[in-house]
Amino acid sequence: MLELAATGKDAHRVERYAIAPLPKDAIADGKINKPEAVEAAMSQAWRSLDSRTKTIALAVPVSAVISKKVLVPIQASDNEVEAQITAEANQMASFPVDEVSLDYQILGPSPKSPSDNEALVVITRRDRVDERVAIAEAVGLQTVIMDVDNFSTLGAYTKMAYQLLGNGKKQTVAIVDMGANFTHINILHSNQLVFQRTHAFGGQILTQDIARRFDVSLEEAEDAKRKGQLPDRYKTEVLPAFLETASQEVMRSLQMCYASTAYQSVDHVLLCGGCALLPGLDAAIRNTTQANVIIANPFAKMALSGKVNAQRLGNDAPMMIVACGLALRRFDSV
Repeated sequence: MLELAATGKDAHRVERYAIAPLPKDAIADGKINKPEAVEAAMSQAWRSLDSRTKTIALAVPVSAVISKKVLVPIQASDNEVEAQITAEANQMASFPVDEVSLDYQILGPSPKSPSDNEALVVITRRDRVDERVAIAEAVGLQTVIMDVDNFSTLGAYTKMAYQLLGNGKKQTVAIVDMGANFTHINILHSNQLVFQRTHAFGGQILTQDIARRFDVSLEEAEDAKRKGQLPDRYKTEVLPAFLETASQEVMRSLQMCYASTAYQSVDHVLLCGGCALLPGLDAAIRNTTQANVIIANPFAKMALSGKVNAQRLGNDAPMMIVACGLALRRFDSV
């Protein structure tokens, strides 16, 4: 959990944050399998946060949504737009219409059709939204925004673009979010999304490798990995193979982008997620992709309140990209 405060135009302060662990498989493929465990973790984080704010922004995973850009007439009334969007959503859904949760955003005039606006339509199963809202309510929090984690990542990117040449203009940037089970890759050119991919690869594979190599349980392997209490030979017998595989997985996604877009190279890789701070991962990706690799920190230029430990936040920052994007929604123009 993360709370930000505004300190000026496009300037923010980290007021407080808290992290609570989730049990293995508590959430899988966007579905909450262990609601009691998720509620307990959220409650623990909320108590640690010690905030008076009772409203919250949450996200469903991109793997649980279907999105599509559609054209709507610029001259259409709000009712006409909603009717067209609803009809499009019904065609997009691979599940019963009465189970659809729908939202859309008008992106602006279409470059290819001047009389139309582009609209981004996003749908998910209603129960994916309802289960998250219910858990927040059980903790005593009111959900006022339900986003998509991928969109939140792009929102947080606005706080990191300053690190890139020309603030990212005329640059091709890959945001690589490598978590426990999935890697999400967003590729932007001139700060516009041109490619995205989610695939099953993450730190859990390293945990499995550790468990096999040292004959321990997955829980023991994860605990030792998190605490840095692995045998010395882990650095020579286990980690290098994972780093090589991880960098090749990233390269495979870039090659898919090159094959399907006009862009044939990436200038920068912003590395985030729980794997981002693995020693050597940034160098492995740099060697494989020939891109400048930056470990993501959206808080680098933000002020910190007295409640925030700067060193701890620096270590946790790569895992908090989605949280940052969600917290920034507080300052959306109405």
